[in-house]
Amino acid sequence: MDVLNVTERDGNKVLDERTISYIQTTLEADDCYYPGVCNTVGVVPAEEYTAIELSGTDRPGLLSEVCAVLAGMRCAVQSAELWTHNTRVAAVVHVTDAGSGGAIDDEARVGDISRRLENLLRGQSGVRAAAAAAPGGLTHKERRLHQMMFDDRDYDGGGASPPGQRRGECVRQRTEVSVTPCAERGYTAVVVRCRDRPKLLFDTVCTITDMQYVIHHGTVSREPGDGAYQEYYIRHVDGHPVRSEAERQRVVQCLEAAIERRTADGLELEIRTGDRTGLLSDITRIFRENGLTIRRAEISSEGGEAVDTFYLSDPQGHPVEAKTIEAIRAQIGEARLRVKHNPFAGDGGDNPAADVAGSTAFLFGSLFKFYRPFQNFRLIKLYSIIN
Repeated sequence: MDVLNVTERDGNKVLDERTISYIQTTLEADDCYYPGVCNTVGVVPAEEYTAIELSGTDRPGLLSEVCAVLAGMRCAVQSAELWTHNTRVAAVVHVTDAGSGGAIDDEARVGDISRRLENLLRGQSGVRAAAAAAPGGLTHKERRLHQMMFDDRDYDGGGASPPGQRRGECVRQRTEVSVTPCAERGYTAVVVRCRDRPKLLFDTVCTITDMQYVIHHGTVSREPGDGAYQEYYIRHVDGHPVRSEAERQRVVQCLEAAIERRTADGLELEIRTGDRTGLLSDITRIFRENGLTIRRAEISSEGGEAVDTFYLSDPQGHPVEAKTIEAIRAQIGEARLRVKHNPFAGDGGDNPAADVAGSTAFLFGSLFKFYRPFQNFRLIKLYSIIN
């Protein structure tokens, strides 16, 4: 039996009947548990949209090339989410046919998209091309991003840190993970202390599950000073506790990575504007031309409006200067641009929304992390969801 005491993000009690009903029906439904999706390259037709998965190492401009391929194939991006961590990147993009608005179901066109993407990545190790079988269910975007980055071993650190910053410096100073034996009960005790934030429990539990451990007991709570405390008693699916120092270190590294992936210390910039084909490509090109790198992105489009949130810094992780923000305002166009948070600048506050010139739709520009070139773009996968 699991007992969870939850509030809304602002700390208030959940009173909205629709929210309560949604939570109840979702938890009671069998289809809220999704099987893992194998890492292959393929496109499967469906009714609503086609999902594209991308993961690998940084190379400036590669995503712009990917976007050009998608634009040339008349693909419109409906939503996307991108994470970067330890010079690795993962993205899940939902696209539709720009003409019909539905998933791409023409086999010849699907094959052409696959071939063009494969040609774009030719010579990159780890890229495989194969027809994907339709998944039994589509994994939640953020769930899939955790799986992709875990498979890509982003927890290993994968390369040097950017100039002027030690790898993981922003988050690991606030994150403590301890893994200790509990031999008398046959468990391993895992304790995580870090800064509290939304979806923290989701991130840690997903990673413990992906590592093939079962949680037998657990306690989570908030601590004074905006902290969070999590305690789990785990065993491997084979029934054994953690059995070696190397395994213990791996659990620590993977949980630290799970917490860091979603954390993006940078200028948080929200752009709202009318949706149109090519918007995302235009916006990310403007960021690139102004010397900014995208550390995380959340892209959505609904009812003809695009709402894009980007977490930005310069390539060295330095604050985004006010003149750069103003240059972006001037170039983006007819849109509402809001600087929601700029921790690097030390203001920590919200700036008022501003009108600017702009345009909208979705492709991928150079929506990729920062510091290291994309030496290896290991995974491209396309699949579709059936309504």
